[in-house]
Amino acid sequence: MKWVTRDFVHLDRVASPWLIKRFIDRDAIFVFVPWGEEDKRPPDAIPFALPGAEIGPHDHEGSTFDKLLRKYRLDDPALHAIAKVIAAGIEYVLHGYRPAADDTHGQMAVGLLAISEGTMLVNEDDTTIIERGLPVYDALYAYFTAHRLAELKGAPLPAHGGKGPTNETRYLRALLKEARRT
Repeated sequence: MKWVTRDFVHLDRVASPWLIKRFIDRDAIFVFVPWGEEDKRPPDAIPFALPGAEIGPHDHEGSTFDKLLRKYRLDDPALHAIAKVIAAGIEYVLHGYRPAADDTHGQMAVGLLAISEGTMLVNEDDTTIIERGLPVYDALYAYFTAHRLAELKGAPLPAHGGKGPTNETRYLRALLKEARRT
């Protein structure tokens, strides 16, 4: 399917195409309309993060990412953790939210915003920005999935080994490999 949003994609409108491509429509093609010209969107495209669209832009009902999770009934804990990071990033940008040191999702949001904005600075094409963002969200998904698997095992993560790949990373990689086999 074809999906349409506004140009100048950033954070939520990069995470949402990642979610669409990975969990909703693997063959998705994204098109972009200029801000203020949303009425010129292609009629054969599914609108997202556009005013008046069923899957609208972030607002009091949540991020576009959250709205996609609800609409397509995606109940994966790793996806919901990513949604928290996206929400914290939106709060940071729009409402001056500053995460506390122990706010993991908020701290990740600040780093993700820097990556998102940096990607926009080195790429002007929205399609390229989304393509460059896909591995970032794949990595976040793996991170949250592995940590969830460790949590389900009920064992604490191994201590750092002191040099080279950490014991924690080795352990989490093994959990992901095991989960992929089952």
